[in-house]
Amino acid sequence: MLFSLGINIISLKMRIPYTVLLVIGGSLLVPLSKIEALSFVTSFQLTPELLFFVFLPILIFESAYNIKIRNIKENKFAISMLAIVGLLISTFFIGFVGRWAFQLLGFDIPLLVTLLFGAIISATDPVAVLSLFKEFGAPRRLTLIFEGESLFNDGTAFAIFLVFLEIMLYGFNGVTTVMQGLFSFFTMIIGGGLFGLLMGFFFSKLIEWVKGHEHLEITLTLLVAHFTFLLAELISEKLVISGHHLQISSIIATLVSSIVMGNFGRFKMSVGVEEYMEKFWSYFAFLANSLVFILMGLLFTSLSISINVAILPILIMILVVNVARAVSIYGSIGIANQIKSEESIPLNWQHLLSWGSLRGAIAVVMVMLIPDDLSLPNWDYDFSIKEFITAITIGSIYFTLLVKATTIGKVIRWLKIDALLPHEQMSYFKSKALIYQSLNARVKELYEHRDISEAQYKTLTGKHQTLYLLICQQCNEKTKDPSHVVENMLRIYTLALQKIELKEIFRRGEINENIYKKNLLILETQTERVEQDRPQLKSLNAYLDSWLGKFKRFFLSSTSLSETQELYLYYRTQYKLINKVISDLALIKNSPLIEIFDDPKAFQNVENIYQYLKNKTVQQMAEEIQSNKDLVDDMNEQSAKALLDITQADTLKDLHKHEIISSKLYLLLKNEIIAGTPQALNSDASSKR
Repeated sequence: MLFSLGINIISLKMRIPYTVLLVIGGSLLVPLSKIEALSFVTSFQLTPELLFFVFLPILIFESAYNIKIRNIKENKFAISMLAIVGLLISTFFIGFVGRWAFQLLGFDIPLLVTLLFGAIISATDPVAVLSLFKEFGAPRRLTLIFEGESLFNDGTAFAIFLVFLEIMLYGFNGVTTVMQGLFSFFTMIIGGGLFGLLMGFFFSKLIEWVKGHEHLEITLTLLVAHFTFLLAELISEKLVISGHHLQISSIIATLVSSIVMGNFGRFKMSVGVEEYMEKFWSYFAFLANSLVFILMGLLFTSLSISINVAILPILIMILVVNVARAVSIYGSIGIANQIKSEESIPLNWQHLLSWGSLRGAIAVVMVMLIPDDLSLPNWDYDFSIKEFITAITIGSIYFTLLVKATTIGKVIRWLKIDALLPHEQMSYFKSKALIYQSLNARVKELYEHRDISEAQYKTLTGKHQTLYLLICQQCNEKTKDPSHVVENMLRIYTLALQKIELKEIFRRGEINENIYKKNLLILETQTERVEQDRPQLKSLNAYLDSWLGKFKRFFLSSTSLSETQELYLYYRTQYKLINKVISDLALIKNSPLIEIFDDPKAFQNVENIYQYLKNKTVQQMAEEIQSNKDLVDDMNEQSAKALLDITQADTLKDLHKHEIISSKLYLLLKNEIIAGTPQALNSDASSKR
């Protein structure tokens, strides 16, 4: 890890993906191990068990936890085509074309070997690519599609890999083997998905039961990743029906359970844990990736196959793999675009998906699972099948890391995928203008406090004022329909305010999970449509009810509230969110942010929208109160009590945090709050008596 830390610092300075330098660093460890004091380094090795049972569940959970099921639903066809159809195209293309290419060069490599390699190398790794996509500003939908493909094709690739490996181990028996292979493939995918759903909801309920005990909540998220993986493997080994092992994919199971945890279980967690979880798992995945990529470099340099023998097969397969990726992308997305069930994927996005296909941990995991003694009747080489596949796999991974990963930024710019949206472009100009004004305000403070001379003050002020005027001029020249763009910027800002306020309302226990999710979904949908400059849905509630209707069984928790109670709480929450926005809009007029939202027409339009929504919500609440007065009064009373309890707890935490009271007093007061009686006062009174 010390070595990894040094490499990461270098990667930040050189602006090169850290996974690239980790692999190179791992390779350099071998010559370093020749030094007697460092000879222990080569004793660290990647074992199949370490990769498969420890690192892989971590990497799957971290990637899947933040995937939103709504976004998958909106792009399900594109993701499915890439993760299943595209991966199958790539696997068989590499298998057949790779064998043909080897034969042209005099290598008699069996078809099953090239097919096994095709299954291994066709799965993409999102680690380095996604960080680059975010850094260079790739569109959100493109990033989501790539991430979805990378997650789901891991399970598909592993299922195909196991089918081919089983054929190599037990032989090919014609139609029977084909049917068994197809049966195994579908049971792994479908069975893994269903088992993952079961485990995800089971652990989500466990987290709900232990809510408030932070260490238990975090431990359960660790368990959902590893226990689901291990149990799926155990079921696949032990479950026999009619003489056949019923296999389920541990990767698919862990993936699905992680998605459930991210979309359902996270709302069961304590607020502090939910905020901490992303940082915790992000670091955990960083740790796993660092070790995997460093040890990958060690693995490559310790191969027994000669580099002189391996270099030509490696170069051949690098070419075949790249052509296969292009064929699979243009083929599968071409079909998806023709069917038109979703928004079309532009050609420049397809180019980037074709080039930005890195390989990583999952490929190494599959290679390591190949038995050392695996052989075929016509295999006459000095090196084993595993050594051969390992060499061409690691070589292909090196190419994607050293060539593709380091050029993705240039490709994104060349394809103009990083072009700013209208509201982003104006935000750029407006933000810089605000920065220059803030700098001048700070320069004035420095001068007033005699930290700079009058000459320095005038020089700095003049410089910043010139830059301010220049950026304002550029903004006017390059922005079309500025009022509309400013309005969109302001709406995005107000929607963000509402999301923050909504989370706080949920934290205080004023609303239940269902109402929180419903409001959050509305706000996220509105934000995405404003960002894309698309018209708002005519009936957002109708869309919401339709969407929730399909997933309510899975993604909404049971509730003791009646439909009337939920409806009133929903309106009351909407009222609070709208009121928060109206209050903040009034404050903006007297704050530096007015420099950003300086279009009076746009500002007035947004104010009018929220004032209209407020009046409408007040009317809807009044109707509910009039028809259900006693019920509403009771709900308001319960809500007020819950809010007062939270206020007590928060005040006490602040007193302790700022060391106004000791830990002893904190625990005493906390116990009093829980018990509902002032124990210290009662004790004093009894002693006086």
